[in-house]
Amino acid sequence: MKKIKNLPQNLYLVLMLAFFYLPILYVVIFSFNESKSLTNFTGFSLQWYEKMFANRTMMEAIWYTVIIAVLATIISTIVGTVTAIGLSKSRKILKETVMQVNNLPMLNPEIVTAIGLMLFFTSLQIKTGFTTLLIAHVAFCIPYVILSIMPKLRQLDNNLAEAALDLGCTPWQALIKVIIPQITPGIVSGALIAFTMSFDDFIISFFTTGPGVNNISIYVYTMYKRINPSINALSSIIVFVITIVLIGVNVVPMIRDRKKKEKINEEDFSNSIM
Repeated sequence: MKKIKNLPQNLYLVLMLAFFYLPILYVVIFSFNESKSLTNFTGFSLQWYEKMFANRTMMEAIWYTVIIAVLATIISTIVGTVTAIGLSKSRKILKETVMQVNNLPMLNPEIVTAIGLMLFFTSLQIKTGFTTLLIAHVAFCIPYVILSIMPKLRQLDNNLAEAALDLGCTPWQALIKVIIPQITPGIVSGALIAFTMSFDDFIISFFTTGPGVNNISIYVYTMYKRINPSINALSSIIVFVITIVLIGVNVVPMIRDRKKKEKINEEDFSNSIM
């Protein structure tokens, strides 16, 4: 009876996973299609991968996407970390006010933020291009970093920094050697979210970029009326890279923990013998 009751739940889970992952599998399979058809698989071929790497415009879009995502992640992580630490030591009124302002870009529709940034750059007569695109990405990535770090700071003992100063640390040493290591998981999660948001963004990028500076999202948007299987090849490579990263992030800590446990068990066994 329990198996029968659990059947609908398992069925819903299978349908949900199929809904999310079958389109991705479809894109990967047809990236190896010999023809341009997206409905009929005529044979295995790597020609679309070759054409992708030979396409200079697509390679430039990939380059701009990666370099902007990396720079935006680094800058927003540094600014967001310093801001979050500063807010944790600020007065309640200032802290709540800044947090409310910080939440606005996440609550606002992206189109509103995009138009606002475009008008801001236009009013200052700043020529749109790589710099404006990078500034825009940093601007909408910082709130996510702050939001990821603040819970870790709330878990810290308020006297931890003062104790480090009493033990001879300088303020810089207390920050680097005491506070930062304690909130590292929040910093890493904020950086990953910032990278993902920057890498995936289209609307804000579309309104803040200039001629000759396109990321992958904008490039794919310009190709939506034409069948280009090279986009399938690009999507498949992104899926492959993300899968490898996820496996590494999840498997490496498990292997490390297992080795630590084995080492501890060996030490306990040797101590018990002696």
